[in-house]
Amino acid sequence: MKIAPHLHRLGNDVVASYLVELPEGITLVDAGLPGHWTDLLRELKAIGRPLSDVRGLVLTHGDSDHIGFAERLRTETGAPVFVHAADAHRARTGEKPRTPMGPARLGPMLGFLAYGLKKKAVRTRHVGEVVEVADGDALDLPGRPVVVGMPGHSPGSIAVHVPAVDAVFVGDALTTRHVLTGREGPQPAPFTDAPEEALASLDRLASVSASWVLPGHGAPWHGTPAGVAAAVRAA
Repeated sequence: MKIAPHLHRLGNDVVASYLVELPEGITLVDAGLPGHWTDLLRELKAIGRPLSDVRGLVLTHGDSDHIGFAERLRTETGAPVFVHAADAHRARTGEKPRTPMGPARLGPMLGFLAYGLKKKAVRTRHVGEVVEVADGDALDLPGRPVVVGMPGHSPGSIAVHVPAVDAVFVGDALTTRHVLTGREGPQPAPFTDAPEEALASLDRLASVSASWVLPGHGAPWHGTPAGVAAAVRAA
């Protein structure tokens, strides 16, 4: 789905990843669930670009609903997969601490699980090889993505700022639709390792200049990072 010029979303408000399309190539941010591979191929066909135009994939963190087709992309195309050093082990093994589930409603929770089954979540492959990045890195990929450290949801959670498309991709640093309650609007994401640290990291997001804030779950936010950070704190 096209969001804005050169900017596309794969998936939906339940689980989403993103495609940045520029003349020099394509950068992907997050890989959703394994079944989103079909969404990727469909979107590439719609914009008339081959899979070989994908230059790399940047993960906002290493959780299973963000690494979905990453290993398939890496092995079939050779495109590198970038992840913060503090989440590299999680992306390669799936190991993570148990976190409290928090509030939930039966309908939205079942919908999340059903969507995961539809998109082959049980077949998620961990990433065999990653390129580790750090806060402040500007990556040699289309759009020159800049890594913004956002620890809290996981130790290596990042935002990915791509000035070329006036967007910042935030993974689970926040959500605009809670997958367990169905509540819409900016708010803290569930399954967060360190909630207080995640809230503190919003200060870093607020300093970014962009017109689009794009989460891994929920609708795109067309507004400033400072505005969405304030809304999350208010929630």
